Amino acid sequence: MSVEIALRAARVRYGPLEALHGLDLPVPAATVTVLVGRNGSGRTTALRALAGTVPLTSGRVLWRGADVTRLHSHARARRGLCFVPDLRAVYATLTVAENLDLTPGAAPGAAPTAKERALAAYPELVRLLARPAGTLSGGERRMLALARALLTPARVVLVDEPALGMSPAVAARTYGLLAALARPGGAAVVLAEQRPPPGLPPGTLLHELRRGSLAFSGEAAERAPA
Repeated sequence: MSVEIALRAARVRYGPLEALHGLDLPVPAATVTVLVGRNGSGRTTALRALAGTVPLTSGRVLWRGADVTRLHSHARARRGLCFVPDLRAVYATLTVAENLDLTPGAAPGAAPTAKERALAAYPELVRLLARPAGTLSGGERRMLALARALLTPARVVLVDEPALGMSPAVAARTYGLLAALARPGGAAVVLAEQRPPPGLPPGTLLHELRRGSLAFSGEAAERAPA
């Protein structure tokens, strides 16, 4: 199993507080990886470190063996990294349609009608196309953010709490869509969650973080229920 992207001995500080304590986190290609832990465990910081939105105090970020630690987040995005944070994941002042139109892969002529495929994934957004994204409910914003991620051709997809605010049915659909991105030859998908979500595909990898360090690593089926 080849490693797509990884944190090596990663440390991140927020002022006097260290959020990651020398974390080693390999992310295999074409696999779903789930980071679980309570608030303050470091799971969100780990995603941000991979995305380049927070700098490492020490350690490295390796992408297919290349050191990208000093590569800015926008440069990582151009290389094929898509990051969906838990907050501010959409352009609030733009309409739903404009948010989708600005997404890489949604340009006119994109095959086959990428925007239509995103709306097929979340048909709830069709009636909201003219609405400013800032007026949507929390679950509707998450659908829009995930629809944008589905439009983006990516080698690495990082999503912080993908089903936040969604109904159980929409959440189940969302996990299915994310799992489909990690098909053979597809993207490395990393999700940050408070607890393992239901319906994970076979072979899903699970890392439990506690206070910025790994407490468990293995396949999701191997972890005993909390």
